[in-house]
Amino acid sequence: MMKVMQNNFDEKTPATAPEKESAPTRQPSLISRWTNSLLQMGLGESLLQISTNLFSILAIVAVILLARAYYQKTPRQPASNGSQTAEMESIPGADLQPMPALLEPVIFGISRAAQIHTNVPSRPRQEMTTYTVQDGDTVFGIAEKFGLEPQTILWGNYNILLDDPHSLRPGQELTILPVNGVYWEWLGGISFGDWAEFYGATAADIIEFPGNKIDANTVGDYNNANIKTGTWLIIPGGTREFVNWSAPLGVTRENPASARVLGQGSCDPVSGGAVGYGTYVYPTNKHFLSGFDYNEKTNHRGIDLAGSEGEGVYATDAGVVVYSGWNDYGYGNMVMIDHGNGFQSLYAHLSAIYRGCGQSVGQGEGVGAIGSTGRSSGPHLHFELMTATWKVNPWDYLPPP
Repeated sequence: MMKVMQNNFDEKTPATAPEKESAPTRQPSLISRWTNSLLQMGLGESLLQISTNLFSILAIVAVILLARAYYQKTPRQPASNGSQTAEMESIPGADLQPMPALLEPVIFGISRAAQIHTNVPSRPRQEMTTYTVQDGDTVFGIAEKFGLEPQTILWGNYNILLDDPHSLRPGQELTILPVNGVYWEWLGGISFGDWAEFYGATAADIIEFPGNKIDANTVGDYNNANIKTGTWLIIPGGTREFVNWSAPLGVTRENPASARVLGQGSCDPVSGGAVGYGTYVYPTNKHFLSGFDYNEKTNHRGIDLAGSEGEGVYATDAGVVVYSGWNDYGYGNMVMIDHGNGFQSLYAHLSAIYRGCGQSVGQGEGVGAIGSTGRSSGPHLHFELMTATWKVNPWDYLPPP
């Protein structure tokens, strides 16, 4: 039986089985061929980086879309409505935590931090500039705009301001120096070195300052510099005394004629008369400023007390009038009183004068009325106290306001 089955099997099975046909070869796709080409050219790493970046962008977009969908589904909560907040807290699964900040955008390639500070130096100004005075400007305010000391504004514009801060007017064109110092005309007559020394500088300071545009090779000896007379020069760091535009010192009843340079209000010598107490009262009804304060840097050696046109002006102490009339140096109508104790007081910009030369006045008696005569920007009293050698700060002698 087994033998028969074996024979049958042998009959059905060919002696030699034909070889199995191989499966047809599949052609690689376009993407595969492109990928293999990139790998063969050594660009596989670049392909991987591009794929990674593309995936990152898609991930960011997905996060943004999910966040937008989240906020659209979540009701807004007015900060001031406590009941709605409580209702939201009671909703199961409601998450009231703030949404974390979105991912920072991916920057491809090598990033470079922004450099706020550069290596370009901030160069100091070396050229002069022109500034047009505006309404409300002061010498201090203009100086602050340009990083200068207030006296530099006066020292750079003597022909316009005459060392008087009251001379400032809208529309004036001021010369603004590039540095603190003096602007003055070289007129010759002395050695250039001595001229520079007078202003606290050296010849080299002036000649070598770029703003003066002097060719050092043409001046020869610095101390006897060959500079054309009439040349205006910046004296960097220089200083000078203010030109005295106000009342001279030492105007006493014995020698009031020293004030004749001020104008027609000068008086003749006076003998006798009232003597002050050595204490001082306010010369105005108001005890606060309406203009400039005492400041030696701006050559303002008095205080501008507030007052309306026509209000009374009073003698700060008893004494004798040694000047009464118009002042040619910007004070307008002015009265000066010698107190007979080494002090004199001055009252300027008056609209009216009530006391004449040689008259004695008591402390607190009227001598005039507040005005705005002379170089004045509005009604006020310019008030000074002085001795034979110096103008003092009136605040140091007046009682508390």
